[in-house]
Amino acid sequence: MVNWTANQWNNGFTADLRVTNRGPALTSWTLTWSFTGNQQITNAWNAQVTQSGRNVTARNVAWNGSLPTNGTVTFGLQATYSGTNDRPTDFRLNNTPCQTG
Repeated sequence: MVNWTANQWNNGFTADLRVTNRGPALTSWTLTWSFTGNQQITNAWNAQVTQSGRNVTARNVAWNGSLPTNGTVTFGLQATYSGTNDRPTDFRLNNTPCQTG
């Protein structure tokens, strides 16, 4: 389950992501998604976040890799955009599709 909470202004936004693991316990995690517009990540915290075009990959950092069943991890990012800033819907945790909330 992924909850995406954005705080948006003219040409930028921050997003707080809350990931709850409904599957087996994980010793490391990777969350992927795709932006629908021209969003560009400029900063992130509590995850190693990379972007290639519209595709984004967030990986755990040293202190938050363990994600037990029903456990939660949070991280955030800052980005720029122009036009629309739609919320991503195609989240995948370790390649397993996620529900969004």
